[in-house]
Amino acid sequence: MPVPRPRLPGDLPREVWALSAVAFAVAIGFGIVAPAIPLFAQEFGVGATAAAAVVSAFAFMRLVFALAGGRLVDRFGERWVLATGLAIVAVSSLFAGLAQTYTQLLVLRGLGGVGSAMFTVSAMSLLLRVARPEQRGRATSLWQAGFLVGGLAGPALGGIVATISLRAPFFVYAGTLALGGVVAVATLAGARLRDDVGTGEGAPQRMTLGAALRRPAYQAALVVNLGTGWALFGVRSAVIPLFVADALGRGPFWVGIGFLVGSAAQAALLWPAARVVDAVGRRPAMLAGTVVTTAGVAALALWQTLPVFLVAMAVYGGGAAFLGAAPAAVVGDVVRGRGGTVVAAFQMSSDVGAVAGPLVAGWLIDGMSFGAAFWVTAAVLAVGAVLSVRMPETGVTTRVKRA
Repeated sequence: MPVPRPRLPGDLPREVWALSAVAFAVAIGFGIVAPAIPLFAQEFGVGATAAAAVVSAFAFMRLVFALAGGRLVDRFGERWVLATGLAIVAVSSLFAGLAQTYTQLLVLRGLGGVGSAMFTVSAMSLLLRVARPEQRGRATSLWQAGFLVGGLAGPALGGIVATISLRAPFFVYAGTLALGGVVAVATLAGARLRDDVGTGEGAPQRMTLGAALRRPAYQAALVVNLGTGWALFGVRSAVIPLFVADALGRGPFWVGIGFLVGSAAQAALLWPAARVVDAVGRRPAMLAGTVVTTAGVAALALWQTLPVFLVAMAVYGGGAAFLGAAPAAVVGDVVRGRGGTVVAAFQMSSDVGAVAGPLVAGWLIDGMSFGAAFWVTAAVLAVGAVLSVRMPETGVTTRVKRA
């Protein structure tokens, strides 16, 4: 007898839409302030390295505070940590715009990274708890779409705001964060949190990081997310502009076109990919995302021409649509309730990839070639593909078959 396909409810919980709106507010604000940060730092008379350190301080503190943020989620709950994290980033951004010394700016941006870690971990943990298991792929994709649209609009607006003053973007960023905080407090206060497993007294059972690490599905999600950070957030952002300029001999215009093509492909496939995650399964979606993205990276290593570059960027974006939803849905299936440190470690894997990818790729470019950097990136993604093949399916199709 054929197994019925699980029904996919059309309506996502309103909390998912609220979290996506908060993600948009955070991303557009960050996009507005990001281009101005190194320029503002140089106004204090520092060099390029010190100016770049202000950017790195935010990312570094996000990384080192992620597990602590997860423990705070387990102890105090997602909504409290989310609101507090947004408040920390907003206040630190406001005072960064008022900074009178380089040291003040550096410390305040580092403090903003702490708040960002709290927000990101708590928001994803909350997202995975308000959505039903059969909705997690689409819920995660909608949340990612908020970041994507905000990230695209932010830099364009940032260029306009920065013409007023290099301090102005910090104030606008604080305002968008405050708006996001208001939305979060107003809409998430009465959120119904879903726990698939509980104790005899009805309290949610916390999934520990040690227990999660023993599960092949979580291992695969971690490695795939590491590859996502490495290839999509690290190498694509830091290496592709150099590749276009040095290997292809093209200017910034074509860098922008390449990123636009990739973002358009990702946006177009976000919802179809999410439906695959929920209807077909997490494992096929993770495998598709890693294989497609690996193919795009390998194409850049093999054929260094402008047409191949544009096609590869579209492939990059297509793979990113799957990789933004499937691994997070796996984490939600594994946690099945509260597991702040489990979600935090998952977020950290992407951050580690985003930091390590450009460093390793830059070292390979200096010592060997762009091709070597792309082949190593493809290898990292391929490991995730192998683990995706080996992992058990965790999605709703498995529950239907067992019923």
